Amino acid sequence: MPNRVKLTVSHAPFWHDGDSVCKMNLTIILAAMPAVIFGIVQFGIPALGVILLAVSCSMFFELMMNFATKRSLSIGDFDAALIGLLFGMMLPATTPWWVVVTGVFVAIVIGKQIYGGLGANPFNPVLIGVAILMVSWPGYFDFDGALLNYEFSHEALAPLAALKHQGVAAVDFFSTTQLLMGQQTGAIGSTFGLGLIIGGIFLILRGCIKWEITIAYIAGIIITALIFNLSDSGTYAGPMFHLFAGYTLFGAIFLATENSSSPVNTIPMLIYGFLGGLMVILIRNLGVYPDGTVFAILIINLINPLIDYIRPKALGRGVNNA
Repeated sequence: MPNRVKLTVSHAPFWHDGDSVCKMNLTIILAAMPAVIFGIVQFGIPALGVILLAVSCSMFFELMMNFATKRSLSIGDFDAALIGLLFGMMLPATTPWWVVVTGVFVAIVIGKQIYGGLGANPFNPVLIGVAILMVSWPGYFDFDGALLNYEFSHEALAPLAALKHQGVAAVDFFSTTQLLMGQQTGAIGSTFGLGLIIGGIFLILRGCIKWEITIAYIAGIIITALIFNLSDSGTYAGPMFHLFAGYTLFGAIFLATENSSSPVNTIPMLIYGFLGGLMVILIRNLGVYPDGTVFAILIINLINPLIDYIRPKALGRGVNNA
């Protein structure tokens, strides 16, 4: 029998920079706080209830899966808390408790743990949970309808829901400034565009997200929306509306950049991000869903392993030295 020696080595660089999964997740949670706080102030106690329920259930299901699979406890890395927070931010304040619990269960148990846990998931767990809910109970994601009888603290929010039956389009109702300042109907954590931008800049400066993906994603949104708008401005909204409405900024900053399901090489990151933005506009303009962010990012998650093989040829490779 040959003598087999198992060697455990790590990839370069070998100096640890002092960062950790826990620290990174806490930084992302901190970056999300402006949008979360604004959403709670805007939608009130029900929004706070949805956020707290999502976070607590996420950590509970993570703990239960740790026991069921006999793995070490992982709730201390705050990844489950982050998944719950982002999931709650994508829901309207009127979401029933059982819908929140069902979606979080799918996100943690199916989207994360069944694939092997942290770092092994090929799809963003938050999007897995939200996608199942959108397909199963789409009425809860019709924000105008779900918030029709809701008491708003901002007068600019209510009329769109009230006028929906009269055929008033969102693009005709909201200005870019209103969208940036959160004066729109939508999910708890996705309406405050300015807060999301501040959080995104903070994460880029801290090195917690890949700026190439975010910038390419936004470029895909702008270019594709502009092409549609130039072809028929009466039917298709302009780039600024698509950029600041719905889940667009939230997806570009917090969803498409998730480490486990996104590329690690520069050129693939640019392709990945641009395709995500392009798919969002195609689904919005040609599909049956008013916001294509969830399904667009799941699609690019699917092709991520393929495009991540695209990289520059190694120096000297293929050169005949004879």
